[in-house]
Amino acid sequence: MASSLRRVEKRPISFTSLPDRPIRIFLIGCSTVAILITIGIIFSLIFETARFFALVPIQDFLFGLTWSPQTAIRADQVGSGGSFGAIPLFLGTFMISAIALSIAAPMGVFSAIYLSEYAKPAHRAVIKPLLEILAGIPTVVYGFFAAIVIAPAIRGWGEGVGLSIASESGLAAGLVMGIMIIPLVSSLSDDVIRAVPTSLREGSLGLGATRSETIKKVVLPAALPGIAGGLLLALSRAIGETMIVVMAAGLSANLTFNPLEAVTTVTVQIVVLLTGDQEFDSAKTLAAFALGLMLFIITLLLNIVGNWVVNRYRERYV
Repeated sequence: MASSLRRVEKRPISFTSLPDRPIRIFLIGCSTVAILITIGIIFSLIFETARFFALVPIQDFLFGLTWSPQTAIRADQVGSGGSFGAIPLFLGTFMISAIALSIAAPMGVFSAIYLSEYAKPAHRAVIKPLLEILAGIPTVVYGFFAAIVIAPAIRGWGEGVGLSIASESGLAAGLVMGIMIIPLVSSLSDDVIRAVPTSLREGSLGLGATRSETIKKVVLPAALPGIAGGLLLALSRAIGETMIVVMAAGLSANLTFNPLEAVTTVTVQIVVLLTGDQEFDSAKTLAAFALGLMLFIITLLLNIVGNWVVNRYRERYV
């Protein structure tokens, strides 16, 4: 027995043995490739955006109120220089995203609370898969639904109350987009709420709190960082959506705060600018890269704000 124990001690497990090195090299290579691809995307956007700003002043792009990138064939035609004011595009993007988040946030979070805290296992096993089916529906189907069902319904409601509503509106696109991202908010929030330690719930109930009071004052504050991260991810998903906006809100870059009018978004205009045969030395085509860089910066700022919120509340409740 003693000799066998000595033989075991002479062969300890080493995590730096030869078979592990190729795996580590492979993992490091994958990480390096991902980083290099990200850097390449950023530099390509910066390079093409610099070419665009050499043709169009940056102040006209950032603070211009008219978006009309169609350039004329002859220089003597009206509007041959085009207008590249991006304010209407970003305004339409934020308007539709805000409508979508105002629909998805309460419905997604409340459904997650029900599934994690109130629903019986049998009910949860049926409701959760049915809810997540919405995430598997193609966005073009949501676009058809918005254009054929939601937009005419909103227009008919407006006529009934005396309002003039466009056949394509930001409200229709925002409502359907909100339905689309409900599963994302619900699934992430459900996972975060279920991850809250059971001891916190039991301690609150043991002190005499009701289930609803425990959820409101203990569970939700503890899960707030994860819920905030899920809402941020859903907002990024809404900002990057294209098909629903094309089919329900249209392509008109109108400077308006009225969701009942036709609007467009940054991603839609990027697709429009790069559709068909384009020359990459014209301001019209290069404008797509400037829009893409601005959208990247906005998304980065949203992530920074979201991380700040998560870290602040994590220090407080966890």
